[in-house]
Amino acid sequence: MRGIIDASGMNLAQTRILPGMKTPIGILLFAVSALAASSVLDFSLKSIEGQPTPISAYKGKVLLIVNVASKCGFTPQYTALEATYRHYKDQGLVILGFPANNFMGQEPGTDAEIQQFCKSKYDVTFPMYSKISVKGADQADLYKFLTDKSANPLTGGDIRWNFTKFLVGRDGKILARFEPAVKPDSPEVISAIENALKK
Repeated sequence: MRGIIDASGMNLAQTRILPGMKTPIGILLFAVSALAASSVLDFSLKSIEGQPTPISAYKGKVLLIVNVASKCGFTPQYTALEATYRHYKDQGLVILGFPANNFMGQEPGTDAEIQQFCKSKYDVTFPMYSKISVKGADQADLYKFLTDKSANPLTGGDIRWNFTKFLVGRDGKILARFEPAVKPDSPEVISAIENALKK
């Protein structure tokens, strides 16, 4: 028996390797659960404070899921993300920030350092999660689902850079994807958010 750390960094329960098996059962079951997910509400990750925080806590809300970084050319988008969140949160919008260090090491800090940066520089009040990987061998299961072209043919595909945005409806289904250069307060994003909030 041995402990396993999954792709999102969460410690799985003790897992057993059966005779003749090279892969712990826990990893297989976790991978299967990611593939079996039907919406983003099926996933749970750690908050930036280190607490288990299921996305289902936001069921009934419209979500904008964003992979963020502190040292990126798009980092100033935090300003528009926060302004958009404050403007629409009472109507049911929640922005979820997922720090990731996948692109040229542009999110090198610890969760505590990232949180301090976001609060002091951009006064971020929307929910932030613990740093994860959004691509590659250690990709978090949420991002495996978000980028899975078979599950999400219109919005799937590899994350190409920081500040890729996924708009998710109140039912947890992905509605739209916006690439990093599309600002959070651009007309196309705001229009999509407002349409989702009406449903």
